[in-house]
Amino acid sequence: MKRWYGKLLGFFAGAALMRGNPLFGALVGLLIGHAFDIDWFKLRRDNPYATLGLTSDATDAEVDQAYRRLISQYHPDKMAGAAAELRQRAEAKAREINQAYDRIKALRNK
Repeated sequence: MKRWYGKLLGFFAGAALMRGNPLFGALVGLLIGHAFDIDWFKLRRDNPYATLGLTSDATDAEVDQAYRRLISQYHPDKMAGAAAELRQRAEAKAREINQAYDRIKALRNK
């Protein structure tokens, strides 16, 4: 779904805010609105595919393979003999991987 309203709002807001040179303001607002429309400012944690190192057009088999590869790398049981800080980081990363995988599976089952 392509969004367009960021460009429109940016155009008018830029023109209104830069009264001295409204054409320049409209252009700057249009560029900023375009950046919001194509999600340049979206956080990585909002994209579960990026967490697994995939794109949204990945197949189910690729998702499963990436999940198994990453979870075997960051599973807390593999870090049993490591320092406490490393174990905590591995647990946090494993939690993030599990959440991304669950979210992808939920999105695909809709």
